[in-house]
Amino acid sequence: MATYERSTRVRAPLEAVWDFHSRTDGLEMLTPSWMNLRVEAVIGPDGERNPELLEAGSEVDLSIRPFGVGLRQHWTSLITERERRPGRAAFTDEMIHGPFDTWVHTHAFFADGDETIVRDHVEYALPYGGLGALATPFSVVGFEGMFRERHERTTEVLEVTSPDAVDVSIETQEGP
Repeated sequence: MATYERSTRVRAPLEAVWDFHSRTDGLEMLTPSWMNLRVEAVIGPDGERNPELLEAGSEVDLSIRPFGVGLRQHWTSLITERERRPGRAAFTDEMIHGPFDTWVHTHAFFADGDETIVRDHVEYALPYGGLGALATPFSVVGFEGMFRERHERTTEVLEVTSPDAVDVSIETQEGP
């Protein structure tokens, strides 16, 4: 199985970074606009619609239409693990329906003083069997642009000069 990984240092405390990434609003803010992301539904592990936090057992239904081309691709992920320990936190989402044969994305966060290391690790398999396997080396091109922008947005939203000044409130606008 192929893997992709990217890490970034964020000048913000672990709790602020963890809280931001634990919410659907964080996902929406971090996804590049060219992906044309739409969160269709979020269901918590207890069946609650639109839970505040993405806990283990939460299911997230999304659709994307990269660059506005083609039909919307639907994607359903299940949060399979969520762990918070002193100095580190992580959660894993697994695609249970979508455009890849396999997609397992671990979001890990490590405290480093008043800063946080954000690490995305993805294990994936492209569709179409052998043909997808041949294309796998080229998939890094798409992943690199998307994850680079996600990490840049993370720093833009969360970095502060003083850890006491962190405000991770997220404003959302409803469109037509």
